[in-house]
Amino acid sequence: MSKHRLGEFEELVLLTVAVLYGEAYGIAIIDEMERRLDRTVSIGSLQTVLRRLEKKGYLASELGEVTKVRGGKRKRFFTVTNLGRKALEITKDQRLDLWNSIPNIAFGD
Repeated sequence: MSKHRLGEFEELVLLTVAVLYGEAYGIAIIDEMERRLDRTVSIGSLQTVLRRLEKKGYLASELGEVTKVRGGKRKRFFTVTNLGRKALEITKDQRLDLWNSIPNIAFGD
């Protein structure tokens, strides 16, 4: 088993952060996931996964500029690290290998 194993939600968050490159912060990530995946994402579950992915070294973050719109509160922006990209590539390869190994008869073809 690979040491870079991702859970489904972790994988989706990493992919969404990559899609939003440069604009990946909490609410933007939620909005993108809900729009693309047609599923509800809570801020609490997202924050938990973002912290876990950062602790694993798959994400990096930095605080943005202070804005009046947010009452002086800064957004935390996330980016996928090289290690995060590697974890995504391993996960993609594993899934594709499984998909490509399914015999046609398995789906009634």
